[in-house]
Amino acid sequence: MSFYNILQTEVSKAMKALYDADIDTDKLVINITKKEFEGDYTVVTFPFSKVARKKPELIAEELGTFLVENTQEIEKFNVIKGFLNLTFSDLTWKTFLFGKLGNSSYGTFPSTGKKVLVEFSSPNTNKPLHLGHIRNILLGWSTSKILEAAGNEVVKAQIINDRGIAICKSMLAWKKYANGMTPEKAEIKSDRFVGDWYVYFEKYFQKEYADWQQTESAQNILQDKKGKEEEKEKFFKRYKNEYFNQYSDLGKEAKEMLLKWESGDPETKALWQQMNGWVYEGFDVTYENLGVSFDKLYYESDTYLLGKDIIEQGLQNDVFYKKEDGSIWIDLEKEIGDHKLVLRSDGTSVYITQDIGTAQLRYKNHGTERMIYVVADEQNYHFKALFETLKKLGEPYAEGCHHLSYGMVNLPEGRMKSREGTVVDADDLMVTVIEEAKNASKEIGTIADLPEAEQTDIIRQIGMAALKFFIIKVNPTKSMIFNPKESVELTGQTGPYIQYSAVRTKAVQRKVGDKFAGADAGTYTGIYPEEKEILILLHEYPNIIKEAAENLDPSQIANYCYSLAKAYNKFWNSDSNLSIIRAESPEAGAFRLNMTEVTGHVLVHGMGLLGIDIPERM
Repeated sequence: MSFYNILQTEVSKAMKALYDADIDTDKLVINITKKEFEGDYTVVTFPFSKVARKKPELIAEELGTFLVENTQEIEKFNVIKGFLNLTFSDLTWKTFLFGKLGNSSYGTFPSTGKKVLVEFSSPNTNKPLHLGHIRNILLGWSTSKILEAAGNEVVKAQIINDRGIAICKSMLAWKKYANGMTPEKAEIKSDRFVGDWYVYFEKYFQKEYADWQQTESAQNILQDKKGKEEEKEKFFKRYKNEYFNQYSDLGKEAKEMLLKWESGDPETKALWQQMNGWVYEGFDVTYENLGVSFDKLYYESDTYLLGKDIIEQGLQNDVFYKKEDGSIWIDLEKEIGDHKLVLRSDGTSVYITQDIGTAQLRYKNHGTERMIYVVADEQNYHFKALFETLKKLGEPYAEGCHHLSYGMVNLPEGRMKSREGTVVDADDLMVTVIEEAKNASKEIGTIADLPEAEQTDIIRQIGMAALKFFIIKVNPTKSMIFNPKESVELTGQTGPYIQYSAVRTKAVQRKVGDKFAGADAGTYTGIYPEEKEILILLHEYPNIIKEAAENLDPSQIANYCYSLAKAYNKFWNSDSNLSIIRAESPEAGAFRLNMTEVTGHVLVHGMGLLGIDIPERM
């Protein structure tokens, strides 16, 4: 039983005995005692004033006295206004600690019987994975692992956006200008090779557009629409999409290619399969290097026609309505303050059409009660509309749909742009952080005596921890700047700092060996504040996992791991007589070694939920 459960039960009994009051235990406010006060856990007594008809301070005094007299786990108390600070006995803390020794499942929950689908990554096949994808992938992967630890069965899925005009742009550029070049001939990673042709298309299109702006036709349009020569530059910047759709030769060819693809033209399909195949080969390498995998892949080329039958059925059931032009809409005025198009007048789909169909398909495939979409906050409106539409359709999984929205991630140099080729590839970023880790390792020199292959593996683990932790530690809703140099530092809130702390716990256990084999750690008394801080954090671990799963927020695990690592390092570097090897007694040494073992397990487990490995040495 957790200390929270003990307090909920005992406070409820005390309130009944003292004031004949029935308390809803789920609404009790119980917090970890603030460091500036004595105590382990604090019960807030202000809410009890009404039922007890006494001041909070007096309630706290009477409640504290009752708990100490009637609860064997509680040793003493103190009151600060309406806050009752309770201290658990050393025996209680030792019982907790020893119960976790060798428990490899500590922090995980039994099966809930619930099934959750988490969709993440979901890239386009016209470019390689980049920094923005990395944040998406890391959030999706760690959220999946946390949900599993909380007892859920998780299906990790992605929908690959493998069709559309953007795909045709890279296909067309390769067909027109590549002269049969392949990734092997160019000696370029295959997904990057395809992405380069997407950039080339934009360059050729920009040149075509610039040349067109000098024509009489373009000047006439400028004068008709604007009439001000001084606004020429601004006008043409805004007019680019309209030019692509109405006047551009390249735009016409790209749209014709899309139509050929949709009609099943063999040559176009063959080119599409070839170039997508190159991209998938590259994606697989990147995913492997990131340490992620998927249980189910969906392809937009298979799903883009889904949803039309659902729209037609919904139209008959008055969920949707048809306008005079034949387009079909849904009234979401009360839900999101808008009406949403779900099918164009020509019968073609919009994004929400296929998302409705894909959601239904996933439910049929997996029977998941919850579906979590990891997508950037630019799509907040889309998912609000999608989820409200699913509710109006009466889909059984609609209430379980959630958009895990996240903010932009950039580098110190600024924002990235795919079409201009300024995006930082995921592969390049991984190389960068591993190189930073290598440089930092050389300066320290602690693994220089290891075989080169082992050094390389350790450096890779450090670099990947730096990348992953730096991104995951930020609450998903916030935008962020990723700094490779800061991420690999061995001090502060970084992945390598936590890795180093976990490695230290392993090193201590190896060094001590069986020195305290015969000592009875249970007889150790007088737990120091530095030790108590660690014990409280260890006790909190399952609660942190539960909260992170409920909030779909991996940053809670990241920040918890940092707090535990910092507390352990504080204990290790304490000026007090807190040595393990040179402990004041064998019993003290054995207790601290046990505490070190459980701390190491929790750090390894917690970082593992973030997809971060702990090396044996650093």
